[in-house]
Amino acid sequence: MLLANVAVGIIQLIIAIILAVAALYIGFFVLNKITKGIDEEIELAKGNVAVGIVVAAIFFAIAIVVQSGVAGVSVDVGAALASGLGSTYTLIAIGVAILQLILGIILAIASIYLALMVLD
Repeated sequence: MLLANVAVGIIQLIIAIILAVAALYIGFFVLNKITKGIDEEIELAKGNVAVGIVVAAIFFAIAIVVQSGVAGVSVDVGAALASGLGSTYTLIAIGVAILQLILGIILAIASIYLALMVLD
């Protein structure tokens, strides 16, 4: 039983890390598309603190959304694994949780885009 709980925890951690990295990558990609006149990577390499603050703020905003979405995915994965991997409930629960997370990421990036457009 303890080994099963450890396995579920490791699976949840791996899923959380993959989703978080993907969300941050997508957010940085969208930021590069929004700010066409600025190359954030070059500015960060130069030591531009203002660009660093903006990028960090966007990463924090995305992280807040991802954290709540990953928590939902973790709960659903735990419940799904408890009922068995092959059940229909398992597939539906995991699918809904991932869709919820994707929607959250899209809304977070859209709100960041809107905020940058208003401030620009």
